[in-house]
This record gives sequence, structure tokens and C-alpha cells, in this order.
Amino acid sequence: MSPKDQTCWRVFCAIDLPEEVKSRVAAHVARLREAFPRVRASWERPEKLHLTVKFVGDVEIARVEQLSRSAGRAAASVEPFELTIAETGAFPPHGAPRVLWLGVKDDSGRLSSLHHSLEDEYDAAGFKRETRDFKPHLTLARLRDPSGTRELAGAHCESRFEPQDFKVSEMVVMRSELGPRGSHYTSVTRHSLLGRFEG
Repeated sequence: MSPKDQTCWRVFCAIDLPEEVKSRVAAHVARLREAFPRVRASWERPEKLHLTVKFVGDVEIARVEQLSRSAGRAAASVEPFELTIAETGAFPPHGAPRVLWLGVKDDSGRLSSLHHSLEDEYDAAGFKRETRDFKPHLTLARLRDPSGTRELAGAHCESRFEPQDFKVSEMVVMRSELGPRGSHYTSVTRHSLLGRFEG
């Protein structure tokens, strides 16, 4: 364990997915992996699937409570809403693909509102504001070798992923830890949309 591991946590804010949605996404991933077994890729495990609202990064442990309270205020400013997972895609759109993703439709605009509220709360608390545009998506895989990736990405993008609707009623502050088998996530605090912060 490094000195930073003892003083800092790697933190992000996310929306967890219902088990039914995770199962549908996992089935889609399984079909791709079966069709392209030789492509080197790091596939996201089904239990880790989530929608990142904001990646915060390394945070001093002493500031995690402050960060969580800011997340609670942001969550309380937004009503529950529905999202749809539908679009298939890859990053970058041109050249050798490196990431496979599923896009998220935010018809109500409340996911965007939650993101902006969170940015404002964290900026006021002294945390770094994200400069890139917010493009909500689920990361399915990171491609490690160019060999075969175009074919895999093409099959993913051309597949008919059945749209998945689900209701969002809370946001989670998550901790990411790197272990022998890759990263794993643990919930730090949960915050109801239009709910009262507890903790």
C-alpha cells in the first residue's frame, strides 16, 4: 500500500443500475465475448456496471465527509427521473477503437441537472470542476490491442441492443480500490433525490 492509499481515497459519484438492467447488459457483453474470443479487452464485470455522474479522483480521507455532504445537497435539488440505455458506440469514433460503451438517453434533462448541480457544489467546496462535456454512458470494455478491435466494435455498434428504461431515485458516492484482480467499488454514502442527507 502506497502512502497515498493511506491518506486518500479515489472517489466518484454514480448512479447504480437495477439488477435487471445489469443482466441485459451482461448478456450483450457475453455475446460479444463469445463472438470475439481472441480480442484482448478488459471487460467490465456486471456487478461493477454503473453510470458515472462525476469522477472526483484522489480525495484526502479527511475531506470525504465534506464531499459526501456536497453530493447530498446536489441530489436533494433534483427530482427522481427516468433514463434509457439504448445507443451502442465506441471511443474514439474514428481510428482504432479503445472503449466500447452504451449511451444513455436523458429525455427529462434531470441527469444533466444533477451533474451541473454536483459540479457547482464541488466547485464551491474547493474540488476541481470538470472541463470536458458531460457525455453519460456505460463503459463495457477497454480494448488493449488493435488486432480485431475494429471488427468487435463494428459488431457492437451494429447490434440491436434492446432499450432499457429505469428509474433513478438516488446517487451514490463510490470508492474505487485497485486490487490483484483489478479495481473494485464500495459505496461510501447514498443520497436520495429530493431526500435528506443522513450521516
